Amino acid sequence: MTEEVMPDRTTGPESQQRWKYLDTILSRPGPFTDPDWEPGPPVRSALQSAKILCSCLYMIFIACIHTLILDRGAGGLGCEILKNLALSGFKDIHVIDMDTIDVSNLNRQFLFRQADVGKPKAEVAAKFVEKRVKGVKITPFCGKIQDKDEDYYLQFTMVVCGLDSVEARRWMNATLVGMVDENNPESMKPLIDGGTEGFKGQAKVIFPTMTSCIECQLDMNAPRAAVPLCTLATIPRQPQHCIEWAHIIAWEEERKGDSLDTDDPEHITWLYQKALKRAQEFNIPGVTYSMTQGVVKNIIPAIASTNAIVAASCCNEAFKIATNANPFLGFPGTNNYMMYTGDAGVYTYTFEHMKKDDCPVCGNLAKPLVVDPDSILQDFIDSLAERPEAQLKKPTIRSEEKSIYYQSPPALEQQTRPNLTKKLSELLTDGEEVAISDPAFAITFKFKLIFKS
Repeated sequence: MTEEVMPDRTTGPESQQRWKYLDTILSRPGPFTDPDWEPGPPVRSALQSAKILCSCLYMIFIACIHTLILDRGAGGLGCEILKNLALSGFKDIHVIDMDTIDVSNLNRQFLFRQADVGKPKAEVAAKFVEKRVKGVKITPFCGKIQDKDEDYYLQFTMVVCGLDSVEARRWMNATLVGMVDENNPESMKPLIDGGTEGFKGQAKVIFPTMTSCIECQLDMNAPRAAVPLCTLATIPRQPQHCIEWAHIIAWEEERKGDSLDTDDPEHITWLYQKALKRAQEFNIPGVTYSMTQGVVKNIIPAIASTNAIVAASCCNEAFKIATNANPFLGFPGTNNYMMYTGDAGVYTYTFEHMKKDDCPVCGNLAKPLVVDPDSILQDFIDSLAERPEAQLKKPTIRSEEKSIYYQSPPALEQQTRPNLTKKLSELLTDGEEVAISDPAFAITFKFKLIFKS
């Protein structure tokens, strides 16, 4: 439907029909409504005046009830969330995204068309939804969530997050926790986080400093185990091993002068053929062109139904928090985590993920970390990227008494570099607390090193 023939949905019978069910929910109590909740126009007015910031997979939106939704681009989950927010009665939505539209996005990110390829996702998504849902104002921002300061995030009531990386989630979580001021109740911004991977997904609600935060739940996002290079080179056992061999070893040996472009069909075809030939040598079935693309580009499969279910869950929680029309996830002492699996039927369940006193972000105790006292500092630093409780890639380490190792500035890195070859027992004592920071995050993590006996 073109803009010229699209009817005005702000008034008239069509508008009344669109908001019929929303008005029904907000005009009368339900079986789970709090007895003190009063339905009526004031609730609807509160919803429309709320301001939301959305940060989701491929896009960030802000809707009128001061709610924030963060999304790395207007992706599959992001498109669903933005559409749901607009159709849930939120009127003022802001979108943050740093990506542009690629042709590969068009199969699932339904707010985009062929003519939009190359344009900023946030701007295109904002215009599309504004056109379809009259009366909604969406303000796009083309950039990273790290480009905004605390004053920017303080204007929202809640944050809905569906970011495409653990690092981005941890940064947003740490920022919201750091904003909390005991003397200012308005500084506490609920965080609604959604994520999908194939037929699995989750939605969780976090009240910073009051309930379990992203960092408390970090061990549920353990990094995938790396495959040893010797396995790839000598004894591959899976089709993915053959693809990684072609990607890491064969390309370097045979096409060293060429820069690998994972979006170039010729390059992917070459890797596929090499991987297929190696798989045949070791009698390993299953290597396909699409699998080669997925492994080389580290593609997480996107399932439209999973995106729709998780986005609906996130937006339901945003709606309930904004209106108090029904109990919401995340209220201290109640369930705050919803898991969904759709690979063998449809199954969801909720549970309470407990707040950890030794959480390096919202806790007040140093988190214990068992280490080998005879290992060198370099090995310990490398292990921090793989440990589920840390996942730090460029750590700077210091104790209360001295600097152990600094990644930057160059002068300090050079000064502390000799410590990399020293044993931990030479640099620290058993039970000593260290502060570890990473440029990817807005906080310093506290760990208590426990030597293995």
